[in-house]
Amino acid sequence: MTEYVIPFEKLRNKDVSSVGGKNASLGEMISQLAAKGIRVPTGFATTAEAFNEFLLHDGLGKKIEAELADLDINDVIALAKSGQIVRQWIMDTPFPKDLDQSVNESYEQLIKKLADGSTFAVRSSATAEDLPDASFAGQQESFLNIHGIDNIKQAIKEVFASLYNDRAISYRVHKGFIHADVAISAGVQQMVRSDMGSSGVMFTIDTESGFKDVVFITASYGLGETVVQGAVNPDEFYVHKPMLAKGKNAIVRRSIGSKKIKMVFSADTKAGLSTETIDVEASLSDQFSINDEDIHELAKYAVVIESHYKCAMDIEWGKNGLDGKIYILQAR
Repeated sequence: MTEYVIPFEKLRNKDVSSVGGKNASLGEMISQLAAKGIRVPTGFATTAEAFNEFLLHDGLGKKIEAELADLDINDVIALAKSGQIVRQWIMDTPFPKDLDQSVNESYEQLIKKLADGSTFAVRSSATAEDLPDASFAGQQESFLNIHGIDNIKQAIKEVFASLYNDRAISYRVHKGFIHADVAISAGVQQMVRSDMGSSGVMFTIDTESGFKDVVFITASYGLGETVVQGAVNPDEFYVHKPMLAKGKNAIVRRSIGSKKIKMVFSADTKAGLSTETIDVEASLSDQFSINDEDIHELAKYAVVIESHYKCAMDIEWGKNGLDGKIYILQAR
């Protein structure tokens, strides 16, 4: 029987071919690291099988294949035109009945477990995201602060359509991938109110030297997209792992970033309209966005995650401005 949607709690690292690396990793952490104190927001993922079933609906996949078959990706005008046509076909095609029902049921079950007013991030997770000879990471879309089943389903379609943005089409052709061989999963994950707090990215090694005994943490106000996209100059911290293990103050270097802007929730919860970027007050930008306790807690999380995966990790995190707690949003 085809599984169209799988809760994160039932996913493991071995499920990359079904839900992509991003969603498989979320499931791995929720199921395996919660007992070690790692907080990861819950959610569910649509499967590669669901996407492939969607492409079979009304012959959509065949139409896409025909549209892209003879496309000259070096002709930017033709590339833009074909990409727009394909993405519009995806947005106009209804979900097959079973997929539609599975998304409805999964969303209903999810919101029953959560606080009223919870909103969700809808992110892409390509089944071929990080291969030895190719990386598809960052090519597809993410949508934040989405609420309501109709908005959730629209965002999932937007994620599906982003598999055919101009950059992704061109990249697959350059790398020799057949378009139909790359599927996509959409992850629907409870949002952390880091729009009212702070967020960032951390690495379990020094990214410049490769030195393994430090955790490198970046932090800024608001949602983490500004840090991920390089739109903001964040605070930076280095934490020494051996000192951390001994329970000592392990912050060995810190530098304050300008943090001029932050991304926050808007009043609308529809894809494309659900966030806005605003200026940070000067008094806040002139101080660090997280405190020493946060820094040590983040570093401890990084060490636990690195130990579990047995390799250097790139980790996105968010601090909830409502409860003051830190959550891990992604790890790869």
